Order: sequence, then C-alpha cells, then structure tokens
Amino acid sequence: MTAQSFPPAIFQSFEEKSDKKTVAPRVAALRSAMATAGIDAFLIPRADAHRGESVPASEARLAYVTGFTGSAGLAVVGARKAALFVDSRYTLQAPAQTDTRQIQVHEWLAGGISPQVADYVPKGGSIGYDPWLHTPGEIRDLVAKLDGRAKLVPGPNLVDAIWADRPAPPVSAIEFLGHNRAGQTATEKIAEIQKSIAADHADAAVLTLPESICWLLNMRGRDVPNTPFVLGFAIVPRSGQPTLYLDPTKITGELKAALAGVAKVAPRKTLTPALTRLGKAGKAVLVDPATAPQAIVTALTEAGAKLVEKRDPVLLPKSRKNAAELSGMREAHSLDGVALAKFLAWFDDAAPKGGLTEIAIVTALEAFRREEETCVDASFDTISGAGPNGAIVHYRVTDKTDRMLNPGEIMLVDSGAQYLSGTTDITRTLSSGKPSDEERDRYTRVLKGMIAISMARFPKGTTGAQIDVLARQFLWQAGVTYNHGTGHGVGAYLGVHEGPVGISSRYTTPFEVGNVISNEPGYYKTGAYGIRIENLITVVESPDFPGYLEFETLTLAPIDKRLIRKSLLSDAERAWLDAYHQRVWKEIGPRVKGKVKDWLKDATAAL
Repeated sequence: MTAQSFPPAIFQSFEEKSDKKTVAPRVAALRSAMATAGIDAFLIPRADAHRGESVPASEARLAYVTGFTGSAGLAVVGARKAALFVDSRYTLQAPAQTDTRQIQVHEWLAGGISPQVADYVPKGGSIGYDPWLHTPGEIRDLVAKLDGRAKLVPGPNLVDAIWADRPAPPVSAIEFLGHNRAGQTATEKIAEIQKSIAADHADAAVLTLPESICWLLNMRGRDVPNTPFVLGFAIVPRSGQPTLYLDPTKITGELKAALAGVAKVAPRKTLTPALTRLGKAGKAVLVDPATAPQAIVTALTEAGAKLVEKRDPVLLPKSRKNAAELSGMREAHSLDGVALAKFLAWFDDAAPKGGLTEIAIVTALEAFRREEETCVDASFDTISGAGPNGAIVHYRVTDKTDRMLNPGEIMLVDSGAQYLSGTTDITRTLSSGKPSDEERDRYTRVLKGMIAISMARFPKGTTGAQIDVLARQFLWQAGVTYNHGTGHGVGAYLGVHEGPVGISSRYTTPFEVGNVISNEPGYYKTGAYGIRIENLITVVESPDFPGYLEFETLTLAPIDKRLIRKSLLSDAERAWLDAYHQRVWKEIGPRVKGKVKDWLKDATAAL
C-alpha cells in the first residue's frame, strides 16, 4: 500500500495557521485600543476561561495577534515593544511563526508569568488583562513579581475589540456515557464530591474545568479539537443538585431530560448573578486558585462570600480510574495496538524505499486508526518529525514545513487517538535504514529510562517528582538530558493531558491506584534528530509487597529493536523488553493477519 492510496486526514489539518504579515497590523490595532482604554500594556494568554490545552477557534487570541499556535504561551503588548513568552517546547516554533521585528520571543521555564513583563511597560504604568483568562494564583504571583513597578488593571478583552471576524463560539452535540463506560452514576459522583466540599467546610464549589464537569456528569462533547469536552461552568452545592451553566444554544429539551433529577441547567450569562447571590448569602465557596478565572473570585468576594481556596475537588477522584474506566482504557489500547501494528508494518516496508513525507506518515497512521469505527478523533495533532524535525519537541507539520524522510534517517511519531472506550498516547522512534552509533547510544539510554519507570516499585505516598530521576539517570551519565516532563496524567475518554499526577519535578501529588500516566523520556539533538519512546502506564497495587505500588503498561506496540545498542542493556532490561514484546504478540497477534502478522512476529521476537 502506498502513501497516495490513503484517504485524506480528517482529524488533523496541515494548513499553515499563522501568517507573519498579519502580526504588525494586529499589534498596531491593539495598541490603538490600549490607548483608548488608557493602559500601557495588555496581556494575551494562550488559555481560555476553562484553561484548556485545546481551545476553540473563537478563543485563540494569542494565535490571532502573534501568529504563534503552540499550546502554551503568553504575550505582552506594550505601547512601543511586545514580547511572547514560551516554554522550552516552543523555542524553535515561536520565532518561526511570529514577526520577530514586532514581537521578541523569550523562553520562560519557571512557574507563573515572567517578571520580564515589566520590561514592556513604563515604570509605574498599567497592564490590562481579561479577568476571565487569568487565575487568582497567576495574578497574585505577577503582582509579587512586579513589586510595584507596574499595576494590573482588569477590564474587557481588547483583542476581542479588534477581532472583526472572530469565529462564533462552538456548539456541538452532547452525549452521556452509560454505566458500562463511566463505572459510576453522576449521582454517585456528585455525592462523593459533596462529601469533599463539606469536609473543606464550604457551602458550594465552583467548577470551571471542562474535564471536571464532563467527568462529574458523565457527559462528553465536541467543543474543542481532539478532546471530547463540553465547555461550561458548574456550581455544586454541599447538598442538592448542581447547576450547569452553558451557552444557551446548547440547552435543549434532550439535555434537560438527560440531566433530570441529576443537575439543573442554566444559561451562561446567569453564572455571575448566581455567584453574587452566594456572596450576599454569606456562603463559603470553594474555588481553585490555580484554575478558576479571577472574574469568578472577584464576583464572589465583592458580594461578600467567604473564599475556600482549594484544589478542584474533582481532579483527584477523576484521576483514580475505576474498574470500568480502566477496562475501557485497556480496550482502547488494544484497538490502538492493532492500528499501530498495521502502520508500523507499512512504515517498515515503505520508508527504506524513500518518498515518504511527514504528512504522508500522519495520513497513513490516521487511516489505519479510522478502520476502527469507535475511533472518533485524534487525541492531539500527531507529531511527525523526520530527521532534524524530530528534535522539535512539539513539532506540527504543515504544508509549508512538510519534509521528506530520507532513507537512513530516524523518524519520531508521537500520536494518540480518542476511542469511545478511552484515550491513547504513544511515541515511537523508528529506523528507516542504518542508524549511527550516536543515535543507537542515545536511543538505548532513552529506552533504559523508560524501562526503569516501567519496572519501578515504590511505597504508597511516592510522587512523580521523586521518581523522575529514574528516567533521566542514563542520559545524565552521558552528560545529556531532555527539557520536558517524563510523564503526564491521561484521562479516560477525556483530555490526553490531565492533573494532578505526573512524572516531573513539578508533580508533588502522590500516585494512587488507577492513575494513568505517560512514560516518555527523550533526547533531542537540534538540527539532527529527535528520540522519544512513550507508553501509557497505570498504577496498581504491588502483588508481592504490601504497601507498595507498581505500574502496569497499557500501550501495546513494538519498540524498534534496530536502534538498540544491546551491550548497554542489563539482563533485567532485556528481560523486561522481551516480556513486553511477548505480551504485544499475545494480545495483538491474533487480531492481525497476513503480512502484518508476519511483521509483528518478527518485531516482537526476543532480543
């Protein structure tokens, strides 16, 4: 099968979404609006009011002004100069997409907003911001960093004021999960969260994260790309029914019927009056200062509410997948394993011959996944990096950047899918010819780190920050490392990135049984190649050591053995890899046939 015989991709667009020529006029228009508003600078975050990694087109303000389309970042536009702050994933992408004559790009790795924001406003000047797009934690942090050099001024969003052709907010169908997929009824979940609210001495909690609301009410939607979210807000009282606040176009008779006896539904515009009523009644209201918009906190405090600042009460129970959710995740990874076996067999046949482009590889992988009718979306835009493009950690291929994979180069493919049963995320680094000694060394060290996490056994109470070093140690021994986390939480037919657990220095929440996390160390040589190997894992009780936890691997796809330097692997690491491949063969082998089955048998043979 050739690349040209696959149907066009529908989960992912390869259109170049940014145009540097639009940056200057849009920055100029924003400066005019700032002058009218009497402020010296304006903040433009990537996030919307729901803090989503994916945002609808109507909320893509950072991309509209700067051209930068990454999933994280913040711009400050001053009267004379402007800046875009991004993390290490986007230090190559951001300058390539924006007009650097208008906007200076800075790398910012630390938490919160960079104090360099102050460099873009006169001393004693004012910085405007939209209180729906920033959290109380962010604002307090920035005030402390500014240390009186500038003042923050909440107000209307000035980007919206200049965005003449702004898209309409999304309206998508809402579905509700059956018990076989959710494992708990919404009523049971609400009761659990209400116990937590009471334990925190609050009268109600305000939920702003779509993953929390969707999980709580067992509903899913299509309001944002790649993630089955319904965008809205909710107020959960200590007792009684929650109220779900949505765009009025989403409030249908069918929706009300589906939530009858479970939750009330109200138009989005009635949220602020509801918050005001809670405040006037002197209620104690729980809000998450790390995720709730500042506007919600302001409405509550100005009306007299007592704030209870705690983590979103849904995050932790949502991260502990129940038996039904884990069953669905295992099913999704089995389905994905079949698609990946077909894709990898196709790649191994086609790549050495030449002629494959990054887009062709994405298209082929999506086509194999779409053979399964329960695959409804990608869980994120596939990262398809050939040769040096693999070194761009969050590379997004476009028609403009599409690169040919030259035989002999290594190929990095990081992808995932949304199946009705669960969410997947996998990275494989693939050989298309004879790898260099350095490539084999770095690949094997990355693999050793991935296996170290996979084999880890640890006492209850251990955090991702504590085990992150297990993945990095072998690269450190060679004097190299990687500048991203080793793992992130993953939702069950929800977001491919979710908190509060993960594997990196910033994750301090202890692991619990049922957590699903990625395991993805890497190595990147700028201008040459990138390596990442990723499986999803779930936390289980150790069968042999009471009080200890271990990981079960969910992902079922071969790891390219041709890139391994066998002499670097220990006996235990070889045994783990052979056992993993034996499991892949046992579970996926019976579900494929012909040349794919023959390929899989060889790919999973003992090292």
